[in-house]
Amino acid sequence: MNRPYSKALRCLQDVGLRPTKQRLALAKHLFDDGDRHVTAEVLHQEVSKTGAKVSLATIYNTLHQFTEAGLLKEVIVDSNRAYFDTNISDHHHIYYKDEEMLHDITADELVISTLPQAPEGKTISAVSVVVHLENKDA
Repeated sequence: MNRPYSKALRCLQDVGLRPTKQRLALAKHLFDDGDRHVTAEVLHQEVSKTGAKVSLATIYNTLHQFTEAGLLKEVIVDSNRAYFDTNISDHHHIYYKDEEMLHDITADELVISTLPQAPEGKTISAVSVVVHLENKDA
């Protein structure tokens, strides 16, 4: 039988992050129920409902720490909205603007036939596509 925070603890230990109380609480919300896309604000609401006291600033800082450690991918959909994705494999996204929802597109659903030449001394390290959709009546 697993302890309630065992998966969260293992995630943090695997990347060398100290398992503080706040990191454990956030990791549990992020990684216990499969892949998901979450904004800092939604995560703050979820954590607040459990009675945990974590500021929005701490959540932003922790999400960026998790991203730098390779636990999350940050998906910027516009200048005012970023999602954090627990699926760190190579894939792309569809952003439903009207619903403010992000969904995965598998790598084989989107074919990129050519990429620009990387400047001298540089290499392309990743390609991330976000397809934006909105209602026709918008």
